[in-house]
Amino acid sequence: MNSVSYQAIGEIGVITVHYPPVNALSLAVRTGLGESLARANADPDIKAILIRCDGKTFIAGADIKELQKGWHLKNPTLGEIQAMLETGKPSIAAIHGTALGGGYELALTCHARIALNDAAIGLPEVKLGLLPGAGGTQRLTRLCGPAAALDIIVSGRQVPASEALQLGAIDAIVTDLDEAALTFARDFAARPAPAPVIARNEAIAGIDPDIFAAARKQAARKSRGAEAPLAIIACIEQACELTPAEGLRFERAEFDGLFGSDQHKALTHYFFAEREARKIPGLPGELAAVRIERAGVIGTGTMGRGIAVVLANAGIEVRLVDTNSDAARLGMEAIKGIYDGSAARGIQTRDAADAALKRIKLGGYEDLGEVDLVVEAAPEIMELKRTIFARLDASTPPRAILATNTSSLDIDSIAAATARPERVIGAHFFSPAHIMKLLELVRGTTTGPEAIAAMMSLAARLGKTPVLAGNCDGFIGNRMLQYYTGQSEFLMEHGIAPERIDAVAERFGMPMGPVALRDLAGIDVSVLVRKERMKTLPEGERMSPILERMVEAGRFGRKNGKGFYRYEGGERSPAPQAAAIIAGVASDLGIPAREFSDEEIRDRLFMPLVNEGAKELEDGIAIRAGDIDVAWVNGYGFPRWRGGPMFWGQSVGFDKVAGLALEFGERYGPRWRPAPLLETMVRDGVTTWREAGY
Repeated sequence: MNSVSYQAIGEIGVITVHYPPVNALSLAVRTGLGESLARANADPDIKAILIRCDGKTFIAGADIKELQKGWHLKNPTLGEIQAMLETGKPSIAAIHGTALGGGYELALTCHARIALNDAAIGLPEVKLGLLPGAGGTQRLTRLCGPAAALDIIVSGRQVPASEALQLGAIDAIVTDLDEAALTFARDFAARPAPAPVIARNEAIAGIDPDIFAAARKQAARKSRGAEAPLAIIACIEQACELTPAEGLRFERAEFDGLFGSDQHKALTHYFFAEREARKIPGLPGELAAVRIERAGVIGTGTMGRGIAVVLANAGIEVRLVDTNSDAARLGMEAIKGIYDGSAARGIQTRDAADAALKRIKLGGYEDLGEVDLVVEAAPEIMELKRTIFARLDASTPPRAILATNTSSLDIDSIAAATARPERVIGAHFFSPAHIMKLLELVRGTTTGPEAIAAMMSLAARLGKTPVLAGNCDGFIGNRMLQYYTGQSEFLMEHGIAPERIDAVAERFGMPMGPVALRDLAGIDVSVLVRKERMKTLPEGERMSPILERMVEAGRFGRKNGKGFYRYEGGERSPAPQAAAIIAGVASDLGIPAREFSDEEIRDRLFMPLVNEGAKELEDGIAIRAGDIDVAWVNGYGFPRWRGGPMFWGQSVGFDKVAGLALEFGERYGPRWRPAPLLETMVRDGVTTWREAGY
């Protein structure tokens, strides 16, 4: 079947794209569009052109693999197709599913846009470190005004048809793309055709320039260090000031600069890594995932509440269990508060929030007889979790999957408390569970493929980004985190101020530096975790005693307003008392103060992540280097535009990572030594994880 077909239906030339699965703007599609447009424009009986698509969606963007090969530059280019539309007969884009990226840019070039009620439009190029390079910043600004264009393009979000109609991004919502679309096209052809979008000026008249300054300030806060948002803002600003031809040239120059950037390479890597993380080697292809309709959640603390909310939002009936009746009552009150806030902020409609809340009911273990899944979210105490799982084994149906939300404890030990270890799995949600995207699934030695398949399917239904980890202390993310935070303490021992360490990390793109993160998580909590970890430290290993000294001094972090920083009125400021404690530790250990450049601080914070990630690959804890990147971007805020820690490490060079690890191994102990995998790669001249088989 041809990628594009043409049919004359009366006076309407109907062009249909058929290029599964998402009708991407491949060379074949562009060629077919060009031939069909030429045919329609040359036919004197055709009064208007209707562009539609077969399958589940309108054109959902460029073909990314062709984009990487440079095939977007082969004739006919999208720009040439757009010129044929703007200089040809009146044209209408008939949208269903999603019209994204180049697909929506094509629709913007048509004289009108119609859509089904459940369709959506968007320009998500920012997620690949790019901007719409086929006039998207210029045409959408001229169609809807700069405020709408800034919101849609800088965020990269999908805009539902109802909102798009209000904004003017589409012209009408129709009931079907057959008769209703043809009726619209006939009526449209009977009227004088409007000017092409690129020639319209009404939406860009009298614009307050402060809108662009505010947009840049917001982008600097929300997308620290990312280049594409700022380039997009500049293009939209120029759409309001330049002629159409000048604006299109400005946009193309900005696009070309981004296309060759390191950030685009990193974000393209991340785009594919996130999709690959959902593919689990060894799972039988014919395995049908169990659909989860009823679930139990054990624990009504912060994590339990968030997990109950995210399950209920996905339409799952939830039984919330806590043996402490006061805690259960307070938990339900907090859940109601979550939904009230969600409705007030417009995240959910009031009706949707109320419907989800009704799906959550308090109960006991005796109410879990029909559940498909239970997620345990009790405190991180092994014996408590084993007791809970033994009780769940007796109170839930044998088919039910039993998941633990532990962030570091041994899955095999927890599974051994049941008679169904093959249906026990780790499901590490990140806090707040109803907001954070990462779901770190953990398979124990006996976890079966059915449990893995069911939880991977559930993750997609919950809107989570899943990563499958092996069983070890801390799994993928927290196993690495201790080296990031631990190195910040070693830097403080050398006299580097907490605020400087955090500033370097935040300029790197992290939402919060490692020292401020300690304060947020609770220094006392970190000390408890370290107390357990110290029991198994190898000989010669050391941890800085700074945290323990802070707790002894009553400095627990944000929770009591006293940590490495002082917290007053929601603001953090340097704490002289903390500085004195740090200086005392350095004096007691005989560690001299020394100066580090910002680049050295950066490397000491982030290169240990790469080294430990390499050990996880060796140990089979992570399947692919990209899985580690996905975990750190979604769970810890590692800047997406750097591709994740493993891609960043590849970019700076494995020899540098291994060299610093060698120094750290001599200074801090054997756990800091270079990963044998990394040493082998350096010796053999391997420069990418993929080349090494990861």
